[in-house]
Amino acid sequence: MKTQKILERLENGNPLFWTVTGIVWVGLLGLADYLTGNEITFSLFYLAPIVLVTWGVNQAAGLLLSFLSALALLGAELAAGQKHSSPGIHFLNTLLPTIFFVIITYLVSELQRSRKEAQLAARTDFISGAVNRRYFDELLQMEIDRIRRYPHPITMVYIDIDNFKLVNDLFGHKIGDEVLRCIASELKSQLRSTDTIARVGGDEFALLLPSAHQLQAEVVLAKVRVHLEQEMRRRNFPVTFSMGVVTCLTPPHSAEQIINMADELMYEVKNSTKDDVRFMTWEGMNGRF
Repeated sequence: MKTQKILERLENGNPLFWTVTGIVWVGLLGLADYLTGNEITFSLFYLAPIVLVTWGVNQAAGLLLSFLSALALLGAELAAGQKHSSPGIHFLNTLLPTIFFVIITYLVSELQRSRKEAQLAARTDFISGAVNRRYFDELLQMEIDRIRRYPHPITMVYIDIDNFKLVNDLFGHKIGDEVLRCIASELKSQLRSTDTIARVGGDEFALLLPSAHQLQAEVVLAKVRVHLEQEMRRRNFPVTFSMGVVTCLTPPHSAEQIINMADELMYEVKNSTKDDVRFMTWEGMNGRF
């Protein structure tokens, strides 16, 4: 867990800072190589800044540092006046570390790519492409923690697809999966990049809208409902949407609490008219509206 946090901190750090740090590190290693002359070589230590910059910035920056490291080794060797039986030895002493450094850079890049793909797969619902329930809970809890430090409203929307079972029964699960993908895609096209879309059940989606008051949520969801209904009608999918919307002006006690409140509102719609939305603003001890 600690290793994962360190890797994420590297990835989320300032690329310029890591690049400059890597270049300075290489320069210091080159100086150390020069001062120690022929007795000691620090060639393996160049891997540390190369790996750091490759992971913290990108592959191109890692390759740049690989070539700078090889030049630093060559410069230290020439400055120290090291003699060889053939001038080609200097070339080989530069070429071999360069190849080694480049291979390590590519291996680190591939490792990082594989890690990101595995991380994405663990956080994504494979049918709809939306965030899965587990990761949504994590994001919601993170947003609640952020509210406690920097007070601001958040809105959560719980969406149930009316008649989804009928779609599966009449047309099969393949069409049902297509409906889910279509809904997720339509939601994504209508919401901000900072909003979160999650599939939290077989026929249920959840939305997290940071810094959104109830009035803002009403405007956004009016647009979302129109576009969803138009898209469902265009594709001849016989479904509608029951929604429960909770806006918290103060931090809820937990992610589960706001989810349960939105879920209850959604079921109030589901058990009455369906194809509607119900709103609530929660102010903690001041009650609900």
